[in-house]
Amino acid sequence: MKYIPQCFYMLLVMTMSLNAQKTSLTSSLEVFDFSTNERLVVLTANAHFEAPNWSRDGMYFIINQGGLLYKVSLDGKTKTKISAGKLMNCNNDHGISFDGSTLAISNNDPLENSTDGSSRIYTLSLSGGSPKLVTPLAPSYWHGWAPDGKSIIYTAKRNGDYDIFSISIEGGSETRLTEAKGLDDGPEYSADGKFIYYNSMQSGDMEIWRMHADGSNKEQLTNDAYSNWFAHPSPDGTRFVFLSYLENQGDQHPAMKKVALRVYNLKDQRIRTLCEFIGGQGTINVPSWSPDGNSFAFVSYSKEQ
Repeated sequence: MKYIPQCFYMLLVMTMSLNAQKTSLTSSLEVFDFSTNERLVVLTANAHFEAPNWSRDGMYFIINQGGLLYKVSLDGKTKTKISAGKLMNCNNDHGISFDGSTLAISNNDPLENSTDGSSRIYTLSLSGGSPKLVTPLAPSYWHGWAPDGKSIIYTAKRNGDYDIFSISIEGGSETRLTEAKGLDDGPEYSADGKFIYYNSMQSGDMEIWRMHADGSNKEQLTNDAYSNWFAHPSPDGTRFVFLSYLENQGDQHPAMKKVALRVYNLKDQRIRTLCEFIGGQGTINVPSWSPDGNSFAFVSYSKEQ
């Protein structure tokens, strides 16, 4: 959750929860199946939840709701809170390492005099234990694991600008990978570790870009009338799914807008629209492919007065 001061994040969540009671906000965890080109609803609730990860073993999803993280079974019948120790203000930037052992969590910490945002990144063993702080500086928003599990990439505001950084999971100095003016966001490694996909305002509009893992050879991949966000490369490296706002949103990614999920074929550079619905913030902020690459998870929303 970005570009809203993080000291207000939980207030926003509480407000949306109250609005859900008043206006019947419905969140739906869905799966898009490439073999059938159909959507399957896994879980629907009169509540506000966001950002599904698909577990590396393919057995469950992780979502965030009300500052906490939950495991959801594939059939949606079981929902279990993940114990994350002191981390009680988790936002919608979280994800599982490639080997399935470790969870990265962005948490809105109670930092004093924080006007830019208080999100910092922690890691936590999926088998239990205490969370470990990785990024002392705030705001920092996790987005991707390196395939070898030794480092992460994330979006952070430093010196007044949002850029993409990498850091060892042991902490230490961070490495800046983008330097263009304007927002760079949503970085994620390809499965082979050669590329980082991300969205950027470098061209003047929000488009999908790609760079080498060391930050070199940046190239723009999309160029259309939409605002394009959160490119998630497939496990086999042949394509990526991304979110498109049907109306240009500048450098913002608000909730409850008309959006589409689209897929970009890396072999022929063709883009196909998969489905349209109401969503945006919280829909597909984080990696959500199934391990076999046949499906991916997302969240859609509806609201009735």
